Order: sequence, then structure tokens, then C-alpha cells
Amino acid sequence: MRSTHDAFHVAVPTHNLDEAVRFYVFGLGAKLARRYDDRVTFDFFGDQLVCHLDESAVPDGEPAAYPRHFGVTFARAEDFDRLLRLVEHRKLSVLSGPDTRFEGTAEQHRTIFLADPSNNVLEFKHYEDPRLQY
Repeated sequence: MRSTHDAFHVAVPTHNLDEAVRFYVFGLGAKLARRYDDRVTFDFFGDQLVCHLDESAVPDGEPAAYPRHFGVTFARAEDFDRLLRLVEHRKLSVLSGPDTRFEGTAEQHRTIFLADPSNNVLEFKHYEDPRLQY
């Protein structure tokens, strides 16, 4: 069973480590945990994100949210709002949103999609009903 001391881990490709650091640290406010010649590890909202250098991962075409993306489902609306303000303040490129999905249903939630410099798509969201966070 996962405890509060455990971290979820996800790894994604990046074509440029410097651009990944700029986006995740100076854009989204993630903390730089470790940097090597072939990868960068971030404290990404309390979990571990690793961007592995893959020079063939140069973006070609437009990023698409489906079928592959990752991100954070915020438990508190205030945290989602804070992220929206950060995205606006730092003028991060938005793939889509902010939107309200499934309006008027139990699954209603606010969402925003971003793409990092290697077209890895991130979704941040908040459900009004806290039972749907997972």
C-alpha cells in the first residue's frame, strides 16, 4: 500500500534537457531533484517525473491529448486555480482549456491541457465531487 512517503514515478522522452528544465522548473514550478547527461528528475507536485534524453523525440506535428497524457488531479479547487494563474502569468502555451467537462453530471470537472517542449501532454484537473478524484 502506498504511504504519503512514497512517490509515483513517470518517465517521458525529451529531445532537449535544457528546454525540459525551463518548462518544468521555470514554467510549472517543479523542483529540480537531479540532473545527469541523459536525464533530469523533478519533484513534480510531490511525485517523481523523469525526462530521459531522446534526441529522436523532436516534436513533429501538433501534440494530442489522447490517448497519452499525464498530470495532476488536484483535491482542492484553490490549487487548480493557483496553477491556472501560474500558466497565465508565465504565458505557458495551452493545448486546450481551461474548460469544464461533463457539466451538470456527477463527473463534472475543470481541466486544462498543456504540452511540454517535446510534445508530452499534461492534464491538470479538479473534480467538484471529491469522491471522483481517483
